[in-house]
Amino acid sequence: MTINLSDLDSHEQNDWCPGCLDTSILLSVKNAIIGAGLDQHKTVIVSGIGCSSKLPHFVNVNGVHTLHGRAIPFAEGIKLANPELNVIIHSGDGDTYGIGVGHFISAGRRNVNIKLFVHDNGVYSLTKGQASPTLPEGRKIKSLPEPNINSALDPMSLALIAGYTFVARVSSYNVKEQTDLMIKAIKHNGLALIDVLQGCPTYNPEYTSGQWLMKHTKKLPDGYDGVVHNASDANEVRQKKLSALSVIANDDEDNLTTGLFFQWENPDTFEDRLIKRGINPPITQKIAADDGSSTIDLSKVIESLSV
Repeated sequence: MTINLSDLDSHEQNDWCPGCLDTSILLSVKNAIIGAGLDQHKTVIVSGIGCSSKLPHFVNVNGVHTLHGRAIPFAEGIKLANPELNVIIHSGDGDTYGIGVGHFISAGRRNVNIKLFVHDNGVYSLTKGQASPTLPEGRKIKSLPEPNINSALDPMSLALIAGYTFVARVSSYNVKEQTDLMIKAIKHNGLALIDVLQGCPTYNPEYTSGQWLMKHTKKLPDGYDGVVHNASDANEVRQKKLSALSVIANDDEDNLTTGLFFQWENPDTFEDRLIKRGINPPITQKIAADDGSSTIDLSKVIESLSV
């Protein structure tokens, strides 16, 4: 199936602030859907709550706008119900690493074949700029009466330790690199995270502007290779994770590394584990006869509810 950007446009304009870099993320994901050759009718974008989570409204694929912090389990349920679907999550740093951090960690244990693109700007922009879990300690932004009193959560190392099989970071100002990484993530067999350093011109302009990110980000070291080339080699997997963690450990909030830190084409997805146990996805289960009548007997369930 051949599609173009016009096929993916569902609205002529969006509701983001002027200059919001969610617009560049929107462009990148549209480019990535085309670049990865996805069927738009078999693609689902899931979101939670926040500025980032408006994105499904602006792409002409299936969209599910869910609850705060719950985008990951919704996406997992969709993928497990119908593994033929391409499932992509767009959520914010507050949504994912705050109220949703438990789901973020648990997802790594399962390795469901879904893709998580986090719009990370250090603030809860939709609710007027409170500090999110990724805002470093000591930073003063316009909505805080005093500098941030909490230390920042590091999503990159947390994802690696939790078991994510694809971990990357990119600046929202670099549409080409965003698109390339999103295509790789979409084609990856397993759970993928891209932490997008998103520009917020309204509530965190000091630390998310293009000028600031150009000065305070750097590429992975020359010769760095985070891809596991022998998926069955546990030692290589371990060493690639340690190399990624070493780079992250040498970063600080004013000196962030971007790029593909780790990729392991691990065949052990949660979908495969279920099939090995004889649990087939619901999409394959027959629930109606040819005449449309139900083949499911609910009489015992109904009887158990009677009083």
